[in-house]
Order: sequence, then structure tokens, then C-alpha cells
Amino acid sequence: IMSPVEIKFFFDDQEVTGLTGQSVGAALLANDERILRKTRFNEKGRGLFCGIGVCFDCLVVIDGAPNQRACITEVKAKMVVRTQVGGA
Repeated sequence: IMSPVEIKFFFDDQEVTGLTGQSVGAALLANDERILRKTRFNEKGRGLFCGIGVCFDCLVVIDGAPNQRACITEVKAKMVVRTQVGGA
């Protein structure tokens, strides 16, 4: 079994770190990022809730593709993640 390797990716134009095999949501939580999406109306912050892909509170934009669930998407080196406004 290989040990996780630290990788760098971007969240809202800031370089952050994650580990290979880690979800985007877990990596962002480890970097003290709690708000991943803002609601369409009133832009209220949402973050990880269920953590297993059932709800849609952790939707983010990944490499330009909206509506990606941070909790079930594996983080990759140089990935560009952005806070999403609105969503599914």
C-alpha cells in the first residue's frame, strides 16, 4: 500500500494542498475551507453535510464544470475548484 502524497490544487484562486486519494471536500476541510457553495437566493453558505454524495450541499465548480459533488470527487494535482453559486 502506497502512502498518500501531498498535491497542490487551487480553490478560489488560492493554492491549497490535498493528499492523493482524498476527496475535494476532505482536502478543503483540512485547509479550513467550510463554505463550498452559496445558495441561489440570499447566497447563504453551504458546505459538507452528508459527506457521501446523497445531498447536494457541497456542489462546486471543478475545472470549469459546475455541479460537482466535492465529497465524492477525488482531488487531483493542479485541479481548479471554485465556490459555486446556486446549483441542483
